[in-house]
Amino acid sequence: MAYRILVVEDDGLIRMDLVDMLEDMNFLVLDAANADEAMTILGAEPDINALLTDIDMPGSMNGLELAHQAAARWPDCKVAVISGRYNPTQGKMPDTALFVSKPVSELALSKALQTLGLLG
Repeated sequence: MAYRILVVEDDGLIRMDLVDMLEDMNFLVLDAANADEAMTILGAEPDINALLTDIDMPGSMNGLELAHQAAARWPDCKVAVISGRYNPTQGKMPDTALFVSKPVSELALSKALQTLGLLG
């Protein structure tokens, strides 16, 4: 079974790069340009296994708020937060969320997915 991951990133090139890396790892990938789009997708696609979200993006909420809402509404959905500008402490993210610093390498991404239990 392939896991489904939602990538939320407002920079189109970074989003495409993350999607490509995840697809190369055999994940089924959905993507959104902001948290509002992501909430719509999460509501319509209940079988998303993980959320990978940037922090700083336009819209009604940032990636940390999205991470908290997703963790509260879909507790089985694993969460990884990415940023090149911020390094949130564990108290700022949901308890089970991981932080990955940008630029995100394939190695860092695969380690995060292993920690979340999505890669063997």
